[in-house]
Amino acid sequence: MIIADEALVGRDVILAAAGHHPYARHALWQDTTPRGWRRDGTVGWLLPAQQGPAGGALGTPGPAVDVFAVLVAGGALAPGQWLHLPRLDAELLAGRLAVARHDEWDFLWTTAPPPRQPEEERVVRLAEADHPALSALIDAAFPTTTSRPGDPRIVGWYGIRDGDRIVACGADRSRGDIGFLAGLTVAPDRRGRGLGAALTAGMTRALLARHDTVALGVYTDNVGAIRLYRRLGYTGTLPRSSIHLA
Repeated sequence: MIIADEALVGRDVILAAAGHHPYARHALWQDTTPRGWRRDGTVGWLLPAQQGPAGGALGTPGPAVDVFAVLVAGGALAPGQWLHLPRLDAELLAGRLAVARHDEWDFLWTTAPPPRQPEEERVVRLAEADHPALSALIDAAFPTTTSRPGDPRIVGWYGIRDGDRIVACGADRSRGDIGFLAGLTVAPDRRGRGLGAALTAGMTRALLARHDTVALGVYTDNVGAIRLYRRLGYTGTLPRSSIHLA
């Protein structure tokens, strides 16, 4: 049971309460009926287990932590599930939510095509036959990513080839009605040559052909990537904290 000032049922209702923010448009899948709430101006929601994080919120972190703590105590949320919340200090969680992991990241978005980048024309859509090569590249270049071939959240893959070898790749993890880039990586021996910029620009341009907004997530300590994304037009910013319930 959700205890809040106002109960919200359905994607359209929650989006309206959230002002159709790009993050809410991304988080709330289409053709579903999520449950949500509004408390002290903060809007939050719960999602079905198969749709990634168990819940999220927009606004200030205090009301979100209050509501999710009640949901954990009541058994509506379980250990091992993720919540994506407004940026918060760990002290706010003390004695209220037991957390196994706490990550800080930024949700960035753009509505305009990026400046054309050198080598961008090399970005191509990849096929299922490329999955073994993708897995090899990811193992070598970005082993901690959660975006891997076979992940049902992934719409498709893009990459840059050098002969028979894939030297850069990224996943199209669009959902809701927002395009979303994930798992962007370049082979270690090909870094510093502009391939990351080319890949990001090419994928952004491709996804903007289908969506009015394209977004991505980046850890706050990845200063180089943030600088690149800003240069490519990702100027919309929403600070986030992700917590893994203990």
